[in-house]
Amino acid sequence: MIHALAGALVAAEEGAATPNPLLPETYDIVWSLVIVVVLGFFFTKYAMPKFTAILDERTAKIEGGLAKAESAQAEAAAALEQYNQQLLEARTEAARIREEARAEGAAIVAESRTRAQAEAARVVDNAQRQIDAERQQAAVSLRAEVGALATELASKIVGESLADEARRSRVVERFLDDLEASVAADAGKGN
Repeated sequence: MIHALAGALVAAEEGAATPNPLLPETYDIVWSLVIVVVLGFFFTKYAMPKFTAILDERTAKIEGGLAKAESAQAEAAAALEQYNQQLLEARTEAARIREEARAEGAAIVAESRTRAQAEAARVVDNAQRQIDAERQQAAVSLRAEVGALATELASKIVGESLADEARRSRVVERFLDDLEASVAADAGKGN
């Protein structure tokens, strides 16, 4: 720039007769150059160190922020790993609990089935006893009615009274034995 100015001064002196409207006067160039040098000195002496300090401070903050971000990212990765580990443990625990619940459920079902079978057997046994008792009662009642009818019928057929208890009992027993034998014979033929 100085060479261009010097060249411009030389050209201005040579062509002093016709001033160039684009070139300022020499005193303007000299004073402008002095002001630029003074401003450059103050800028490099006072302003530039402050700008440098501010830029260094910002650089340090950015580097600190990056370091913090890296440490936060490392902490987040560790926390994620811990979370994944806990999640895996929780899933394993849940699977174990499900298996225990299934086993317990199967045991409860088996126990309930056993109880139900025992209860059904008890009900069937009670029903069978009741049926046997009713059958016995019906047989006794039937024997008494059949005996009375048989005695009455035999009295009418024979023409004599079967008032004697022992005789009546023998006739009824013989009639019932004959009846049971004929029923058993019919049942044997049916098979």
